[in-house]
Amino acid sequence: MERRLIMVSACAFFVAGVVYSAWVPGQFASPAVDSAEGYLSELAARDQPWSRLFRLADVLAGLAVVIGVALAPRAAVAWGGWLALALFGVFTIADGALPLDCAVVSDPACARGPLSLPHHLHTLTSTLASVAALAAMVELARSWRTRAAVFLAGAYVLASVLTLAAVTAAHLIGVAQRVQVLVIALWLVYVAARLLAAPQPVRGESRPHVVEDGRGPAVLVAAGMGGAWFHWDAVAAGLASAHRVIRFDRPGLGRSPAPQTPPTLYGEAARLAALAPSHPEKVAVIAHSVAAWHAEAFARLHPLRVSRVVLVDPSCRTKPGRGTSAPGRALGRWLPAFGGTWAAAALARCFGPLAHRLAGGGPDLAGVYREGKVLAAVAGEWLAYRDMAAELELIRREHPYPRVPTLVITAGRTDGCHERLADALGADLLRLPRAGHQVQLDAPEAITRSFNGK
Repeated sequence: MERRLIMVSACAFFVAGVVYSAWVPGQFASPAVDSAEGYLSELAARDQPWSRLFRLADVLAGLAVVIGVALAPRAAVAWGGWLALALFGVFTIADGALPLDCAVVSDPACARGPLSLPHHLHTLTSTLASVAALAAMVELARSWRTRAAVFLAGAYVLASVLTLAAVTAAHLIGVAQRVQVLVIALWLVYVAARLLAAPQPVRGESRPHVVEDGRGPAVLVAAGMGGAWFHWDAVAAGLASAHRVIRFDRPGLGRSPAPQTPPTLYGEAARLAALAPSHPEKVAVIAHSVAAWHAEAFARLHPLRVSRVVLVDPSCRTKPGRGTSAPGRALGRWLPAFGGTWAAAALARCFGPLAHRLAGGGPDLAGVYREGKVLAAVAGEWLAYRDMAAELELIRREHPYPRVPTLVITAGRTDGCHERLADALGADLLRLPRAGHQVQLDAPEAITRSFNGK
């Protein structure tokens, strides 16, 4: 999927380069605009016959650049160059949305008439687009260090200087600007070619991020949807004096590497089995929210490896339902690759910490919710929710629950679902009416006290 996203990004840049060159044949359709002296923007002026076509070309070119940057793989360096390239796309869209009222240089009468606000704003957006293109080329060329990138960046710097000189001298503005815009189009095509030619790293299955505390009988902690290891610091501290507490981050979450495939219930049960001590040693499992399904599936599929189970405000489905929809599954297959793009990084940087705080997770002390892979992993777990529920129903029909001590902790108000779950598993039920869903943060002592009291 990563390769496909790269191809989409490259195609977007190629389209941008082609559409951005629409002036090459189009200039012959607007003879009123002086090719040597007039600005290219005059082709899209409101009083020109093909104004809408050239404005549409600017908007489409800018949109294609933004899409290309958004879907390009995020790199650890040269982020400023990619940001400048995205801003170039935004300002180019603004150029098309804010056209000139008339041909400023080619029509001497234009300057005498009242000019609208969009006409004046066009000058600003055009200047900002040129500056953004210059910053993008210089920064990316400095990072890539290829002959083509350095040549194009140097050519654009020279063309920009010539354009400034032409504007100052009020002579040959059209010629200098056409060279400048042509270099931008060539640069966009070069970016597309570089994306396609860049070697792709071969990624295998990586081990998850694991944190262990204390010594003694093993306790495996499974966080809820989108959770991270540090949410369980207080619980681990309370248990570490007498237990070996094992915390981990599922693929894409916390500090674990990005996933290769969407999550499944069988896969999460197998992950717990891989992290648990080898047989004949048994492990106690503490699982929160949707991870309670992982823990229950693990206990049913590996009954001889479990000593006890504590389900903390587990997810409940009151009615059997169908699995994830076909569009949801298709989107889920794309999410791991999307998590490595600039779009995911930007969304996570802007909204990740806020969403984490609103969900009850408190401040993002580790800074992990500012990463695109975490955003994609959370969305992937949410999309897989219904499929996991269907898988759990199947496992429940085929595998009995083992006779191990089990505790269901329910927080806040209850609709009876947790009571029915506790009855079905032969578990004890502990109610915490004043705690929120994030029991491990609101009342960690309730988990450790009830666990140690068993």
